Amino acid sequence: MKTLILSAFLLALGAAAPAQANEALAKKHLCTTCHVVKGAKTIGPSYADVAKKYAGQADAAAKLAAKVKKGGQGVWGQVPMPPNANVPDADIKALIAWILTIK
Repeated sequence: MKTLILSAFLLALGAAAPAQANEALAKKHLCTTCHVVKGAKTIGPSYADVAKKYAGQADAAAKLAAKVKKGGQGVWGQVPMPPNANVPDADIKALIAWILTIK
């Protein structure tokens, strides 16, 4: 029984670690200035709303990567998303992969 409880705890801890790492990455690149993980839209949409909007779209990761890199306007209202050309592509890819898993 103790082994089962310990295994469940370690599994839950392992699932939380990547989310925390990606949230830290979002903070590092100042994404959280405009975005929250879940909740009401602030300046930009929540990551949960982004995941919901792009769910099931095969090209979602590519669309979002281009939006992060080049910026854009009009998808979520008139407040523009500034370009983030200085964010490494690997970080953008990791962030988008994480965002698309948020429920």
